[in-house]
Parts: sequence; structure tokens; C-alpha cells
Amino acid sequence: MGKASSGDTLTKLALIGNFLPRQCGLATFTTDVYDALRDRFPELQVDVYAMDDHPGRYDYPEAVTAAIPQDDLSAYIDTARKIDASGAQAIWVQHEYGIYGGPAGEHLLALLDRTTLPVIVTLHTILEKPSADERRVLEGLLRRSARIIVMAERGRDILQRVYGASPRQIVMIPHGVPDRSLIEPEMLKPRFGWQDREVVLTFGLLAPNKGIETIIEAMPAVIANHPRALYVVLGATHPNLVAQQGERYRDSLKALAVEHGVADNVAFIDGFVEHDELIEYLQAADIYATPYLNPAQITSGTLSYAIGVGKAVVSTPYVHATEILADGHGVLVDFRDSAAFAREINRLLSNERDRTSLSARAYARGRTMIWSRLAEATVAEALVALQAKPRRLAKPRAVKPLSPDLSAVER
Repeated sequence: MGKASSGDTLTKLALIGNFLPRQCGLATFTTDVYDALRDRFPELQVDVYAMDDHPGRYDYPEAVTAAIPQDDLSAYIDTARKIDASGAQAIWVQHEYGIYGGPAGEHLLALLDRTTLPVIVTLHTILEKPSADERRVLEGLLRRSARIIVMAERGRDILQRVYGASPRQIVMIPHGVPDRSLIEPEMLKPRFGWQDREVVLTFGLLAPNKGIETIIEAMPAVIANHPRALYVVLGATHPNLVAQQGERYRDSLKALAVEHGVADNVAFIDGFVEHDELIEYLQAADIYATPYLNPAQITSGTLSYAIGVGKAVVSTPYVHATEILADGHGVLVDFRDSAAFAREINRLLSNERDRTSLSARAYARGRTMIWSRLAEATVAEALVALQAKPRRLAKPRAVKPLSPDLSAVER
């Protein structure tokens, strides 16, 4: 266990965020964080407080100390008391818009305002043009936090420029990735029936902002050069989208593949994929594609994972992609540019040397991002936070409730 210069030792940590089996990128992240902390620091006790959008629906594992009903303000206040009484020395919050109750998630401030423990917050979305409520809540988090963790340098810039954050308060810790060997895709393709196929993969909860249409529209030009090419769209439809419209969006993508004559070269695998199986899917692909449409997207767990296992990546230039793929670690093409995607996919499929070289560079970058390193870096920041004097926020004034924006959860 690490020690701060004052002699403090971190022995118990409260971790707040979504948690599996809830199906979203943030739940996967928080679960991976928990596992990394326990593996790297077995003497550290981590109490998980899971944000719950459907109380009673999820069968949480023993790791979850308690669930916090998203819209129940009293539950946040009760949780603050539980954390204070638990012996936890610090609180680590995974912050994303749409998972905390109240306008722009202000219920979280009610919890943090009722404990004097040092707080560390990882920001998974940082808005450059926030609403008044979004600004108020994030500024509240900045005032309350000893450390703010961002996963892209652009996040540091936005926090200082838009929100007036102190540069000394901000630390950049990259999104974690699994520690796996670099292996040839051909070794795992038979597991999925992909023998003799050249596989392009996109993974994640299916939603319109993922830009899947761009790759489907690129496939005729890819198939003209590589008739056995297969575009695999892996992952369940986002639960929020299913609640709104069922599987209408997925069906529209299947219809688009038929319309372009590529139905036999596009495969949809509908389901929430468990961690180990996801890694094997990624390792079996020749190319990983993220045709995402939001230029401001500052975090992509799926892109991080692809880099972690050494995939050749073709991506649109959203914030996280421009940083992680910089300096020849991936290929960037413009948003909605199907012709450019087709050109770069064809180039990489046609040139094994280029593809292998790109894969090796990606894997080398991924070695700097493995989960154990994230755990070490965060525990180091928590030890520093133990020396910082926390302060309470004034109770937020009452505001008219707003409908939470759930789109940011689609990582």
C-alpha cells in the first residue's frame, strides 16, 4: 500500500458510479476499475456505491456495498452518512451526465456536500458549451474535489478555459485497457466462424451517434477489392434507445445493408458481450473502426480497448481519437466520409506489412494504458488528496427539474 509524504496510508475507498450488470460503457469502466484496484492493491478495501436507474432490476455482485436510486434525493443523503460511517478515507466518483438525478445531475452534489472526505472525480464527458445547470453542477464538482481526472488533454484545456479550473487540480490518466498478448487475428477467427474472412469490427451499444451507416455505405467499394470482407457490428442496442423505439434503428441498418447489396458482408451480433469474449472478438478482427459522429467525444472505452490489444484502427477525428491515434498510431478520416473509410480499409487489407506495423505501434501505446497503471496513478492521487483539506458546498438552490440527457452514456 502506498503512503503519502505525511505518512497517510489509503486502506479504504468509496467508489461511486454505474456497475455491471447494468449495461453501459460507464458500468463496464467502473467494474474494470474495481477489479484493477483489487488486483493491484489487495489490501485496499473498495466499497462500491452503484447508481441505479431501475431499482430492483439489477442483480448486483457482492462487490456492491449499496445501490443509489438515481432520482431519490434522500438516497444520496443517506449514502453520504453511510460512507462517513464506513471508515472510507476518500471518495472516487465516476461522473457522466445522465446517471445522477436532479437537473444536470445535481443530486450528486447533495451527497458530496454532506461529507468532509476528500473527493476525486473522473470526468467522462466535459462539455465545451454547457447549459446553465450543467455549468453549475460541474463548477460545484470542481469546488468540492481535491483532484479532477481527465482522460484526454483536451479535457484539461476545456476545464481551464471554460470552467476556470486550477491547473494544479487536474490530472490526466488515460482510459484503462486490458493486459493481453498481441496475437494474430487468424488464431481466433475460427472461434467465430470467420475463417478466410477479412474482418472490420465496430463494438459498442448501438445508437445513431456511432455512425455505423458510414461503414455500411463504404462496404461496396471494399468488397470490390476484397470480396470476402466482413463488417461486424458487435453489441446490443442501447437500452435507452430500445425503450424509446424498440429495435427500429438496428432494423434500419440491416435494411441499409440490403439496399447497398452488402447484406452478406455485414454481420450484426446483438447482445451485451462479456469482458473476456469482447477481448477475443477484438483480437480476431483485422481492423477496428470507430466512425463516430460527435467531434467533441472525449472518451471512448471501445477505442481504448482496441488500442490495448493492438488493432489497426480507422476512425473519425473526434477528440479522443485524435489524441490516442496521434503520431502514426492509427488512421483518421473525415466524419461521414464513406469513400475515405473504403480507401483506408482497402489499403490496410491489401498491405499486410502496413497493417502489422500499425498494429504493433498501437499495441505499444496500449502498454502505457493497462488497468494496473491506472490503478497505481489513481491511488497516488488519492494519497495526495488525503492531505488536502476538503470543504463543503453550500446547499444548491432549488431549480426547476429538467429531463436528464442520456446521450452521453453512449460511450
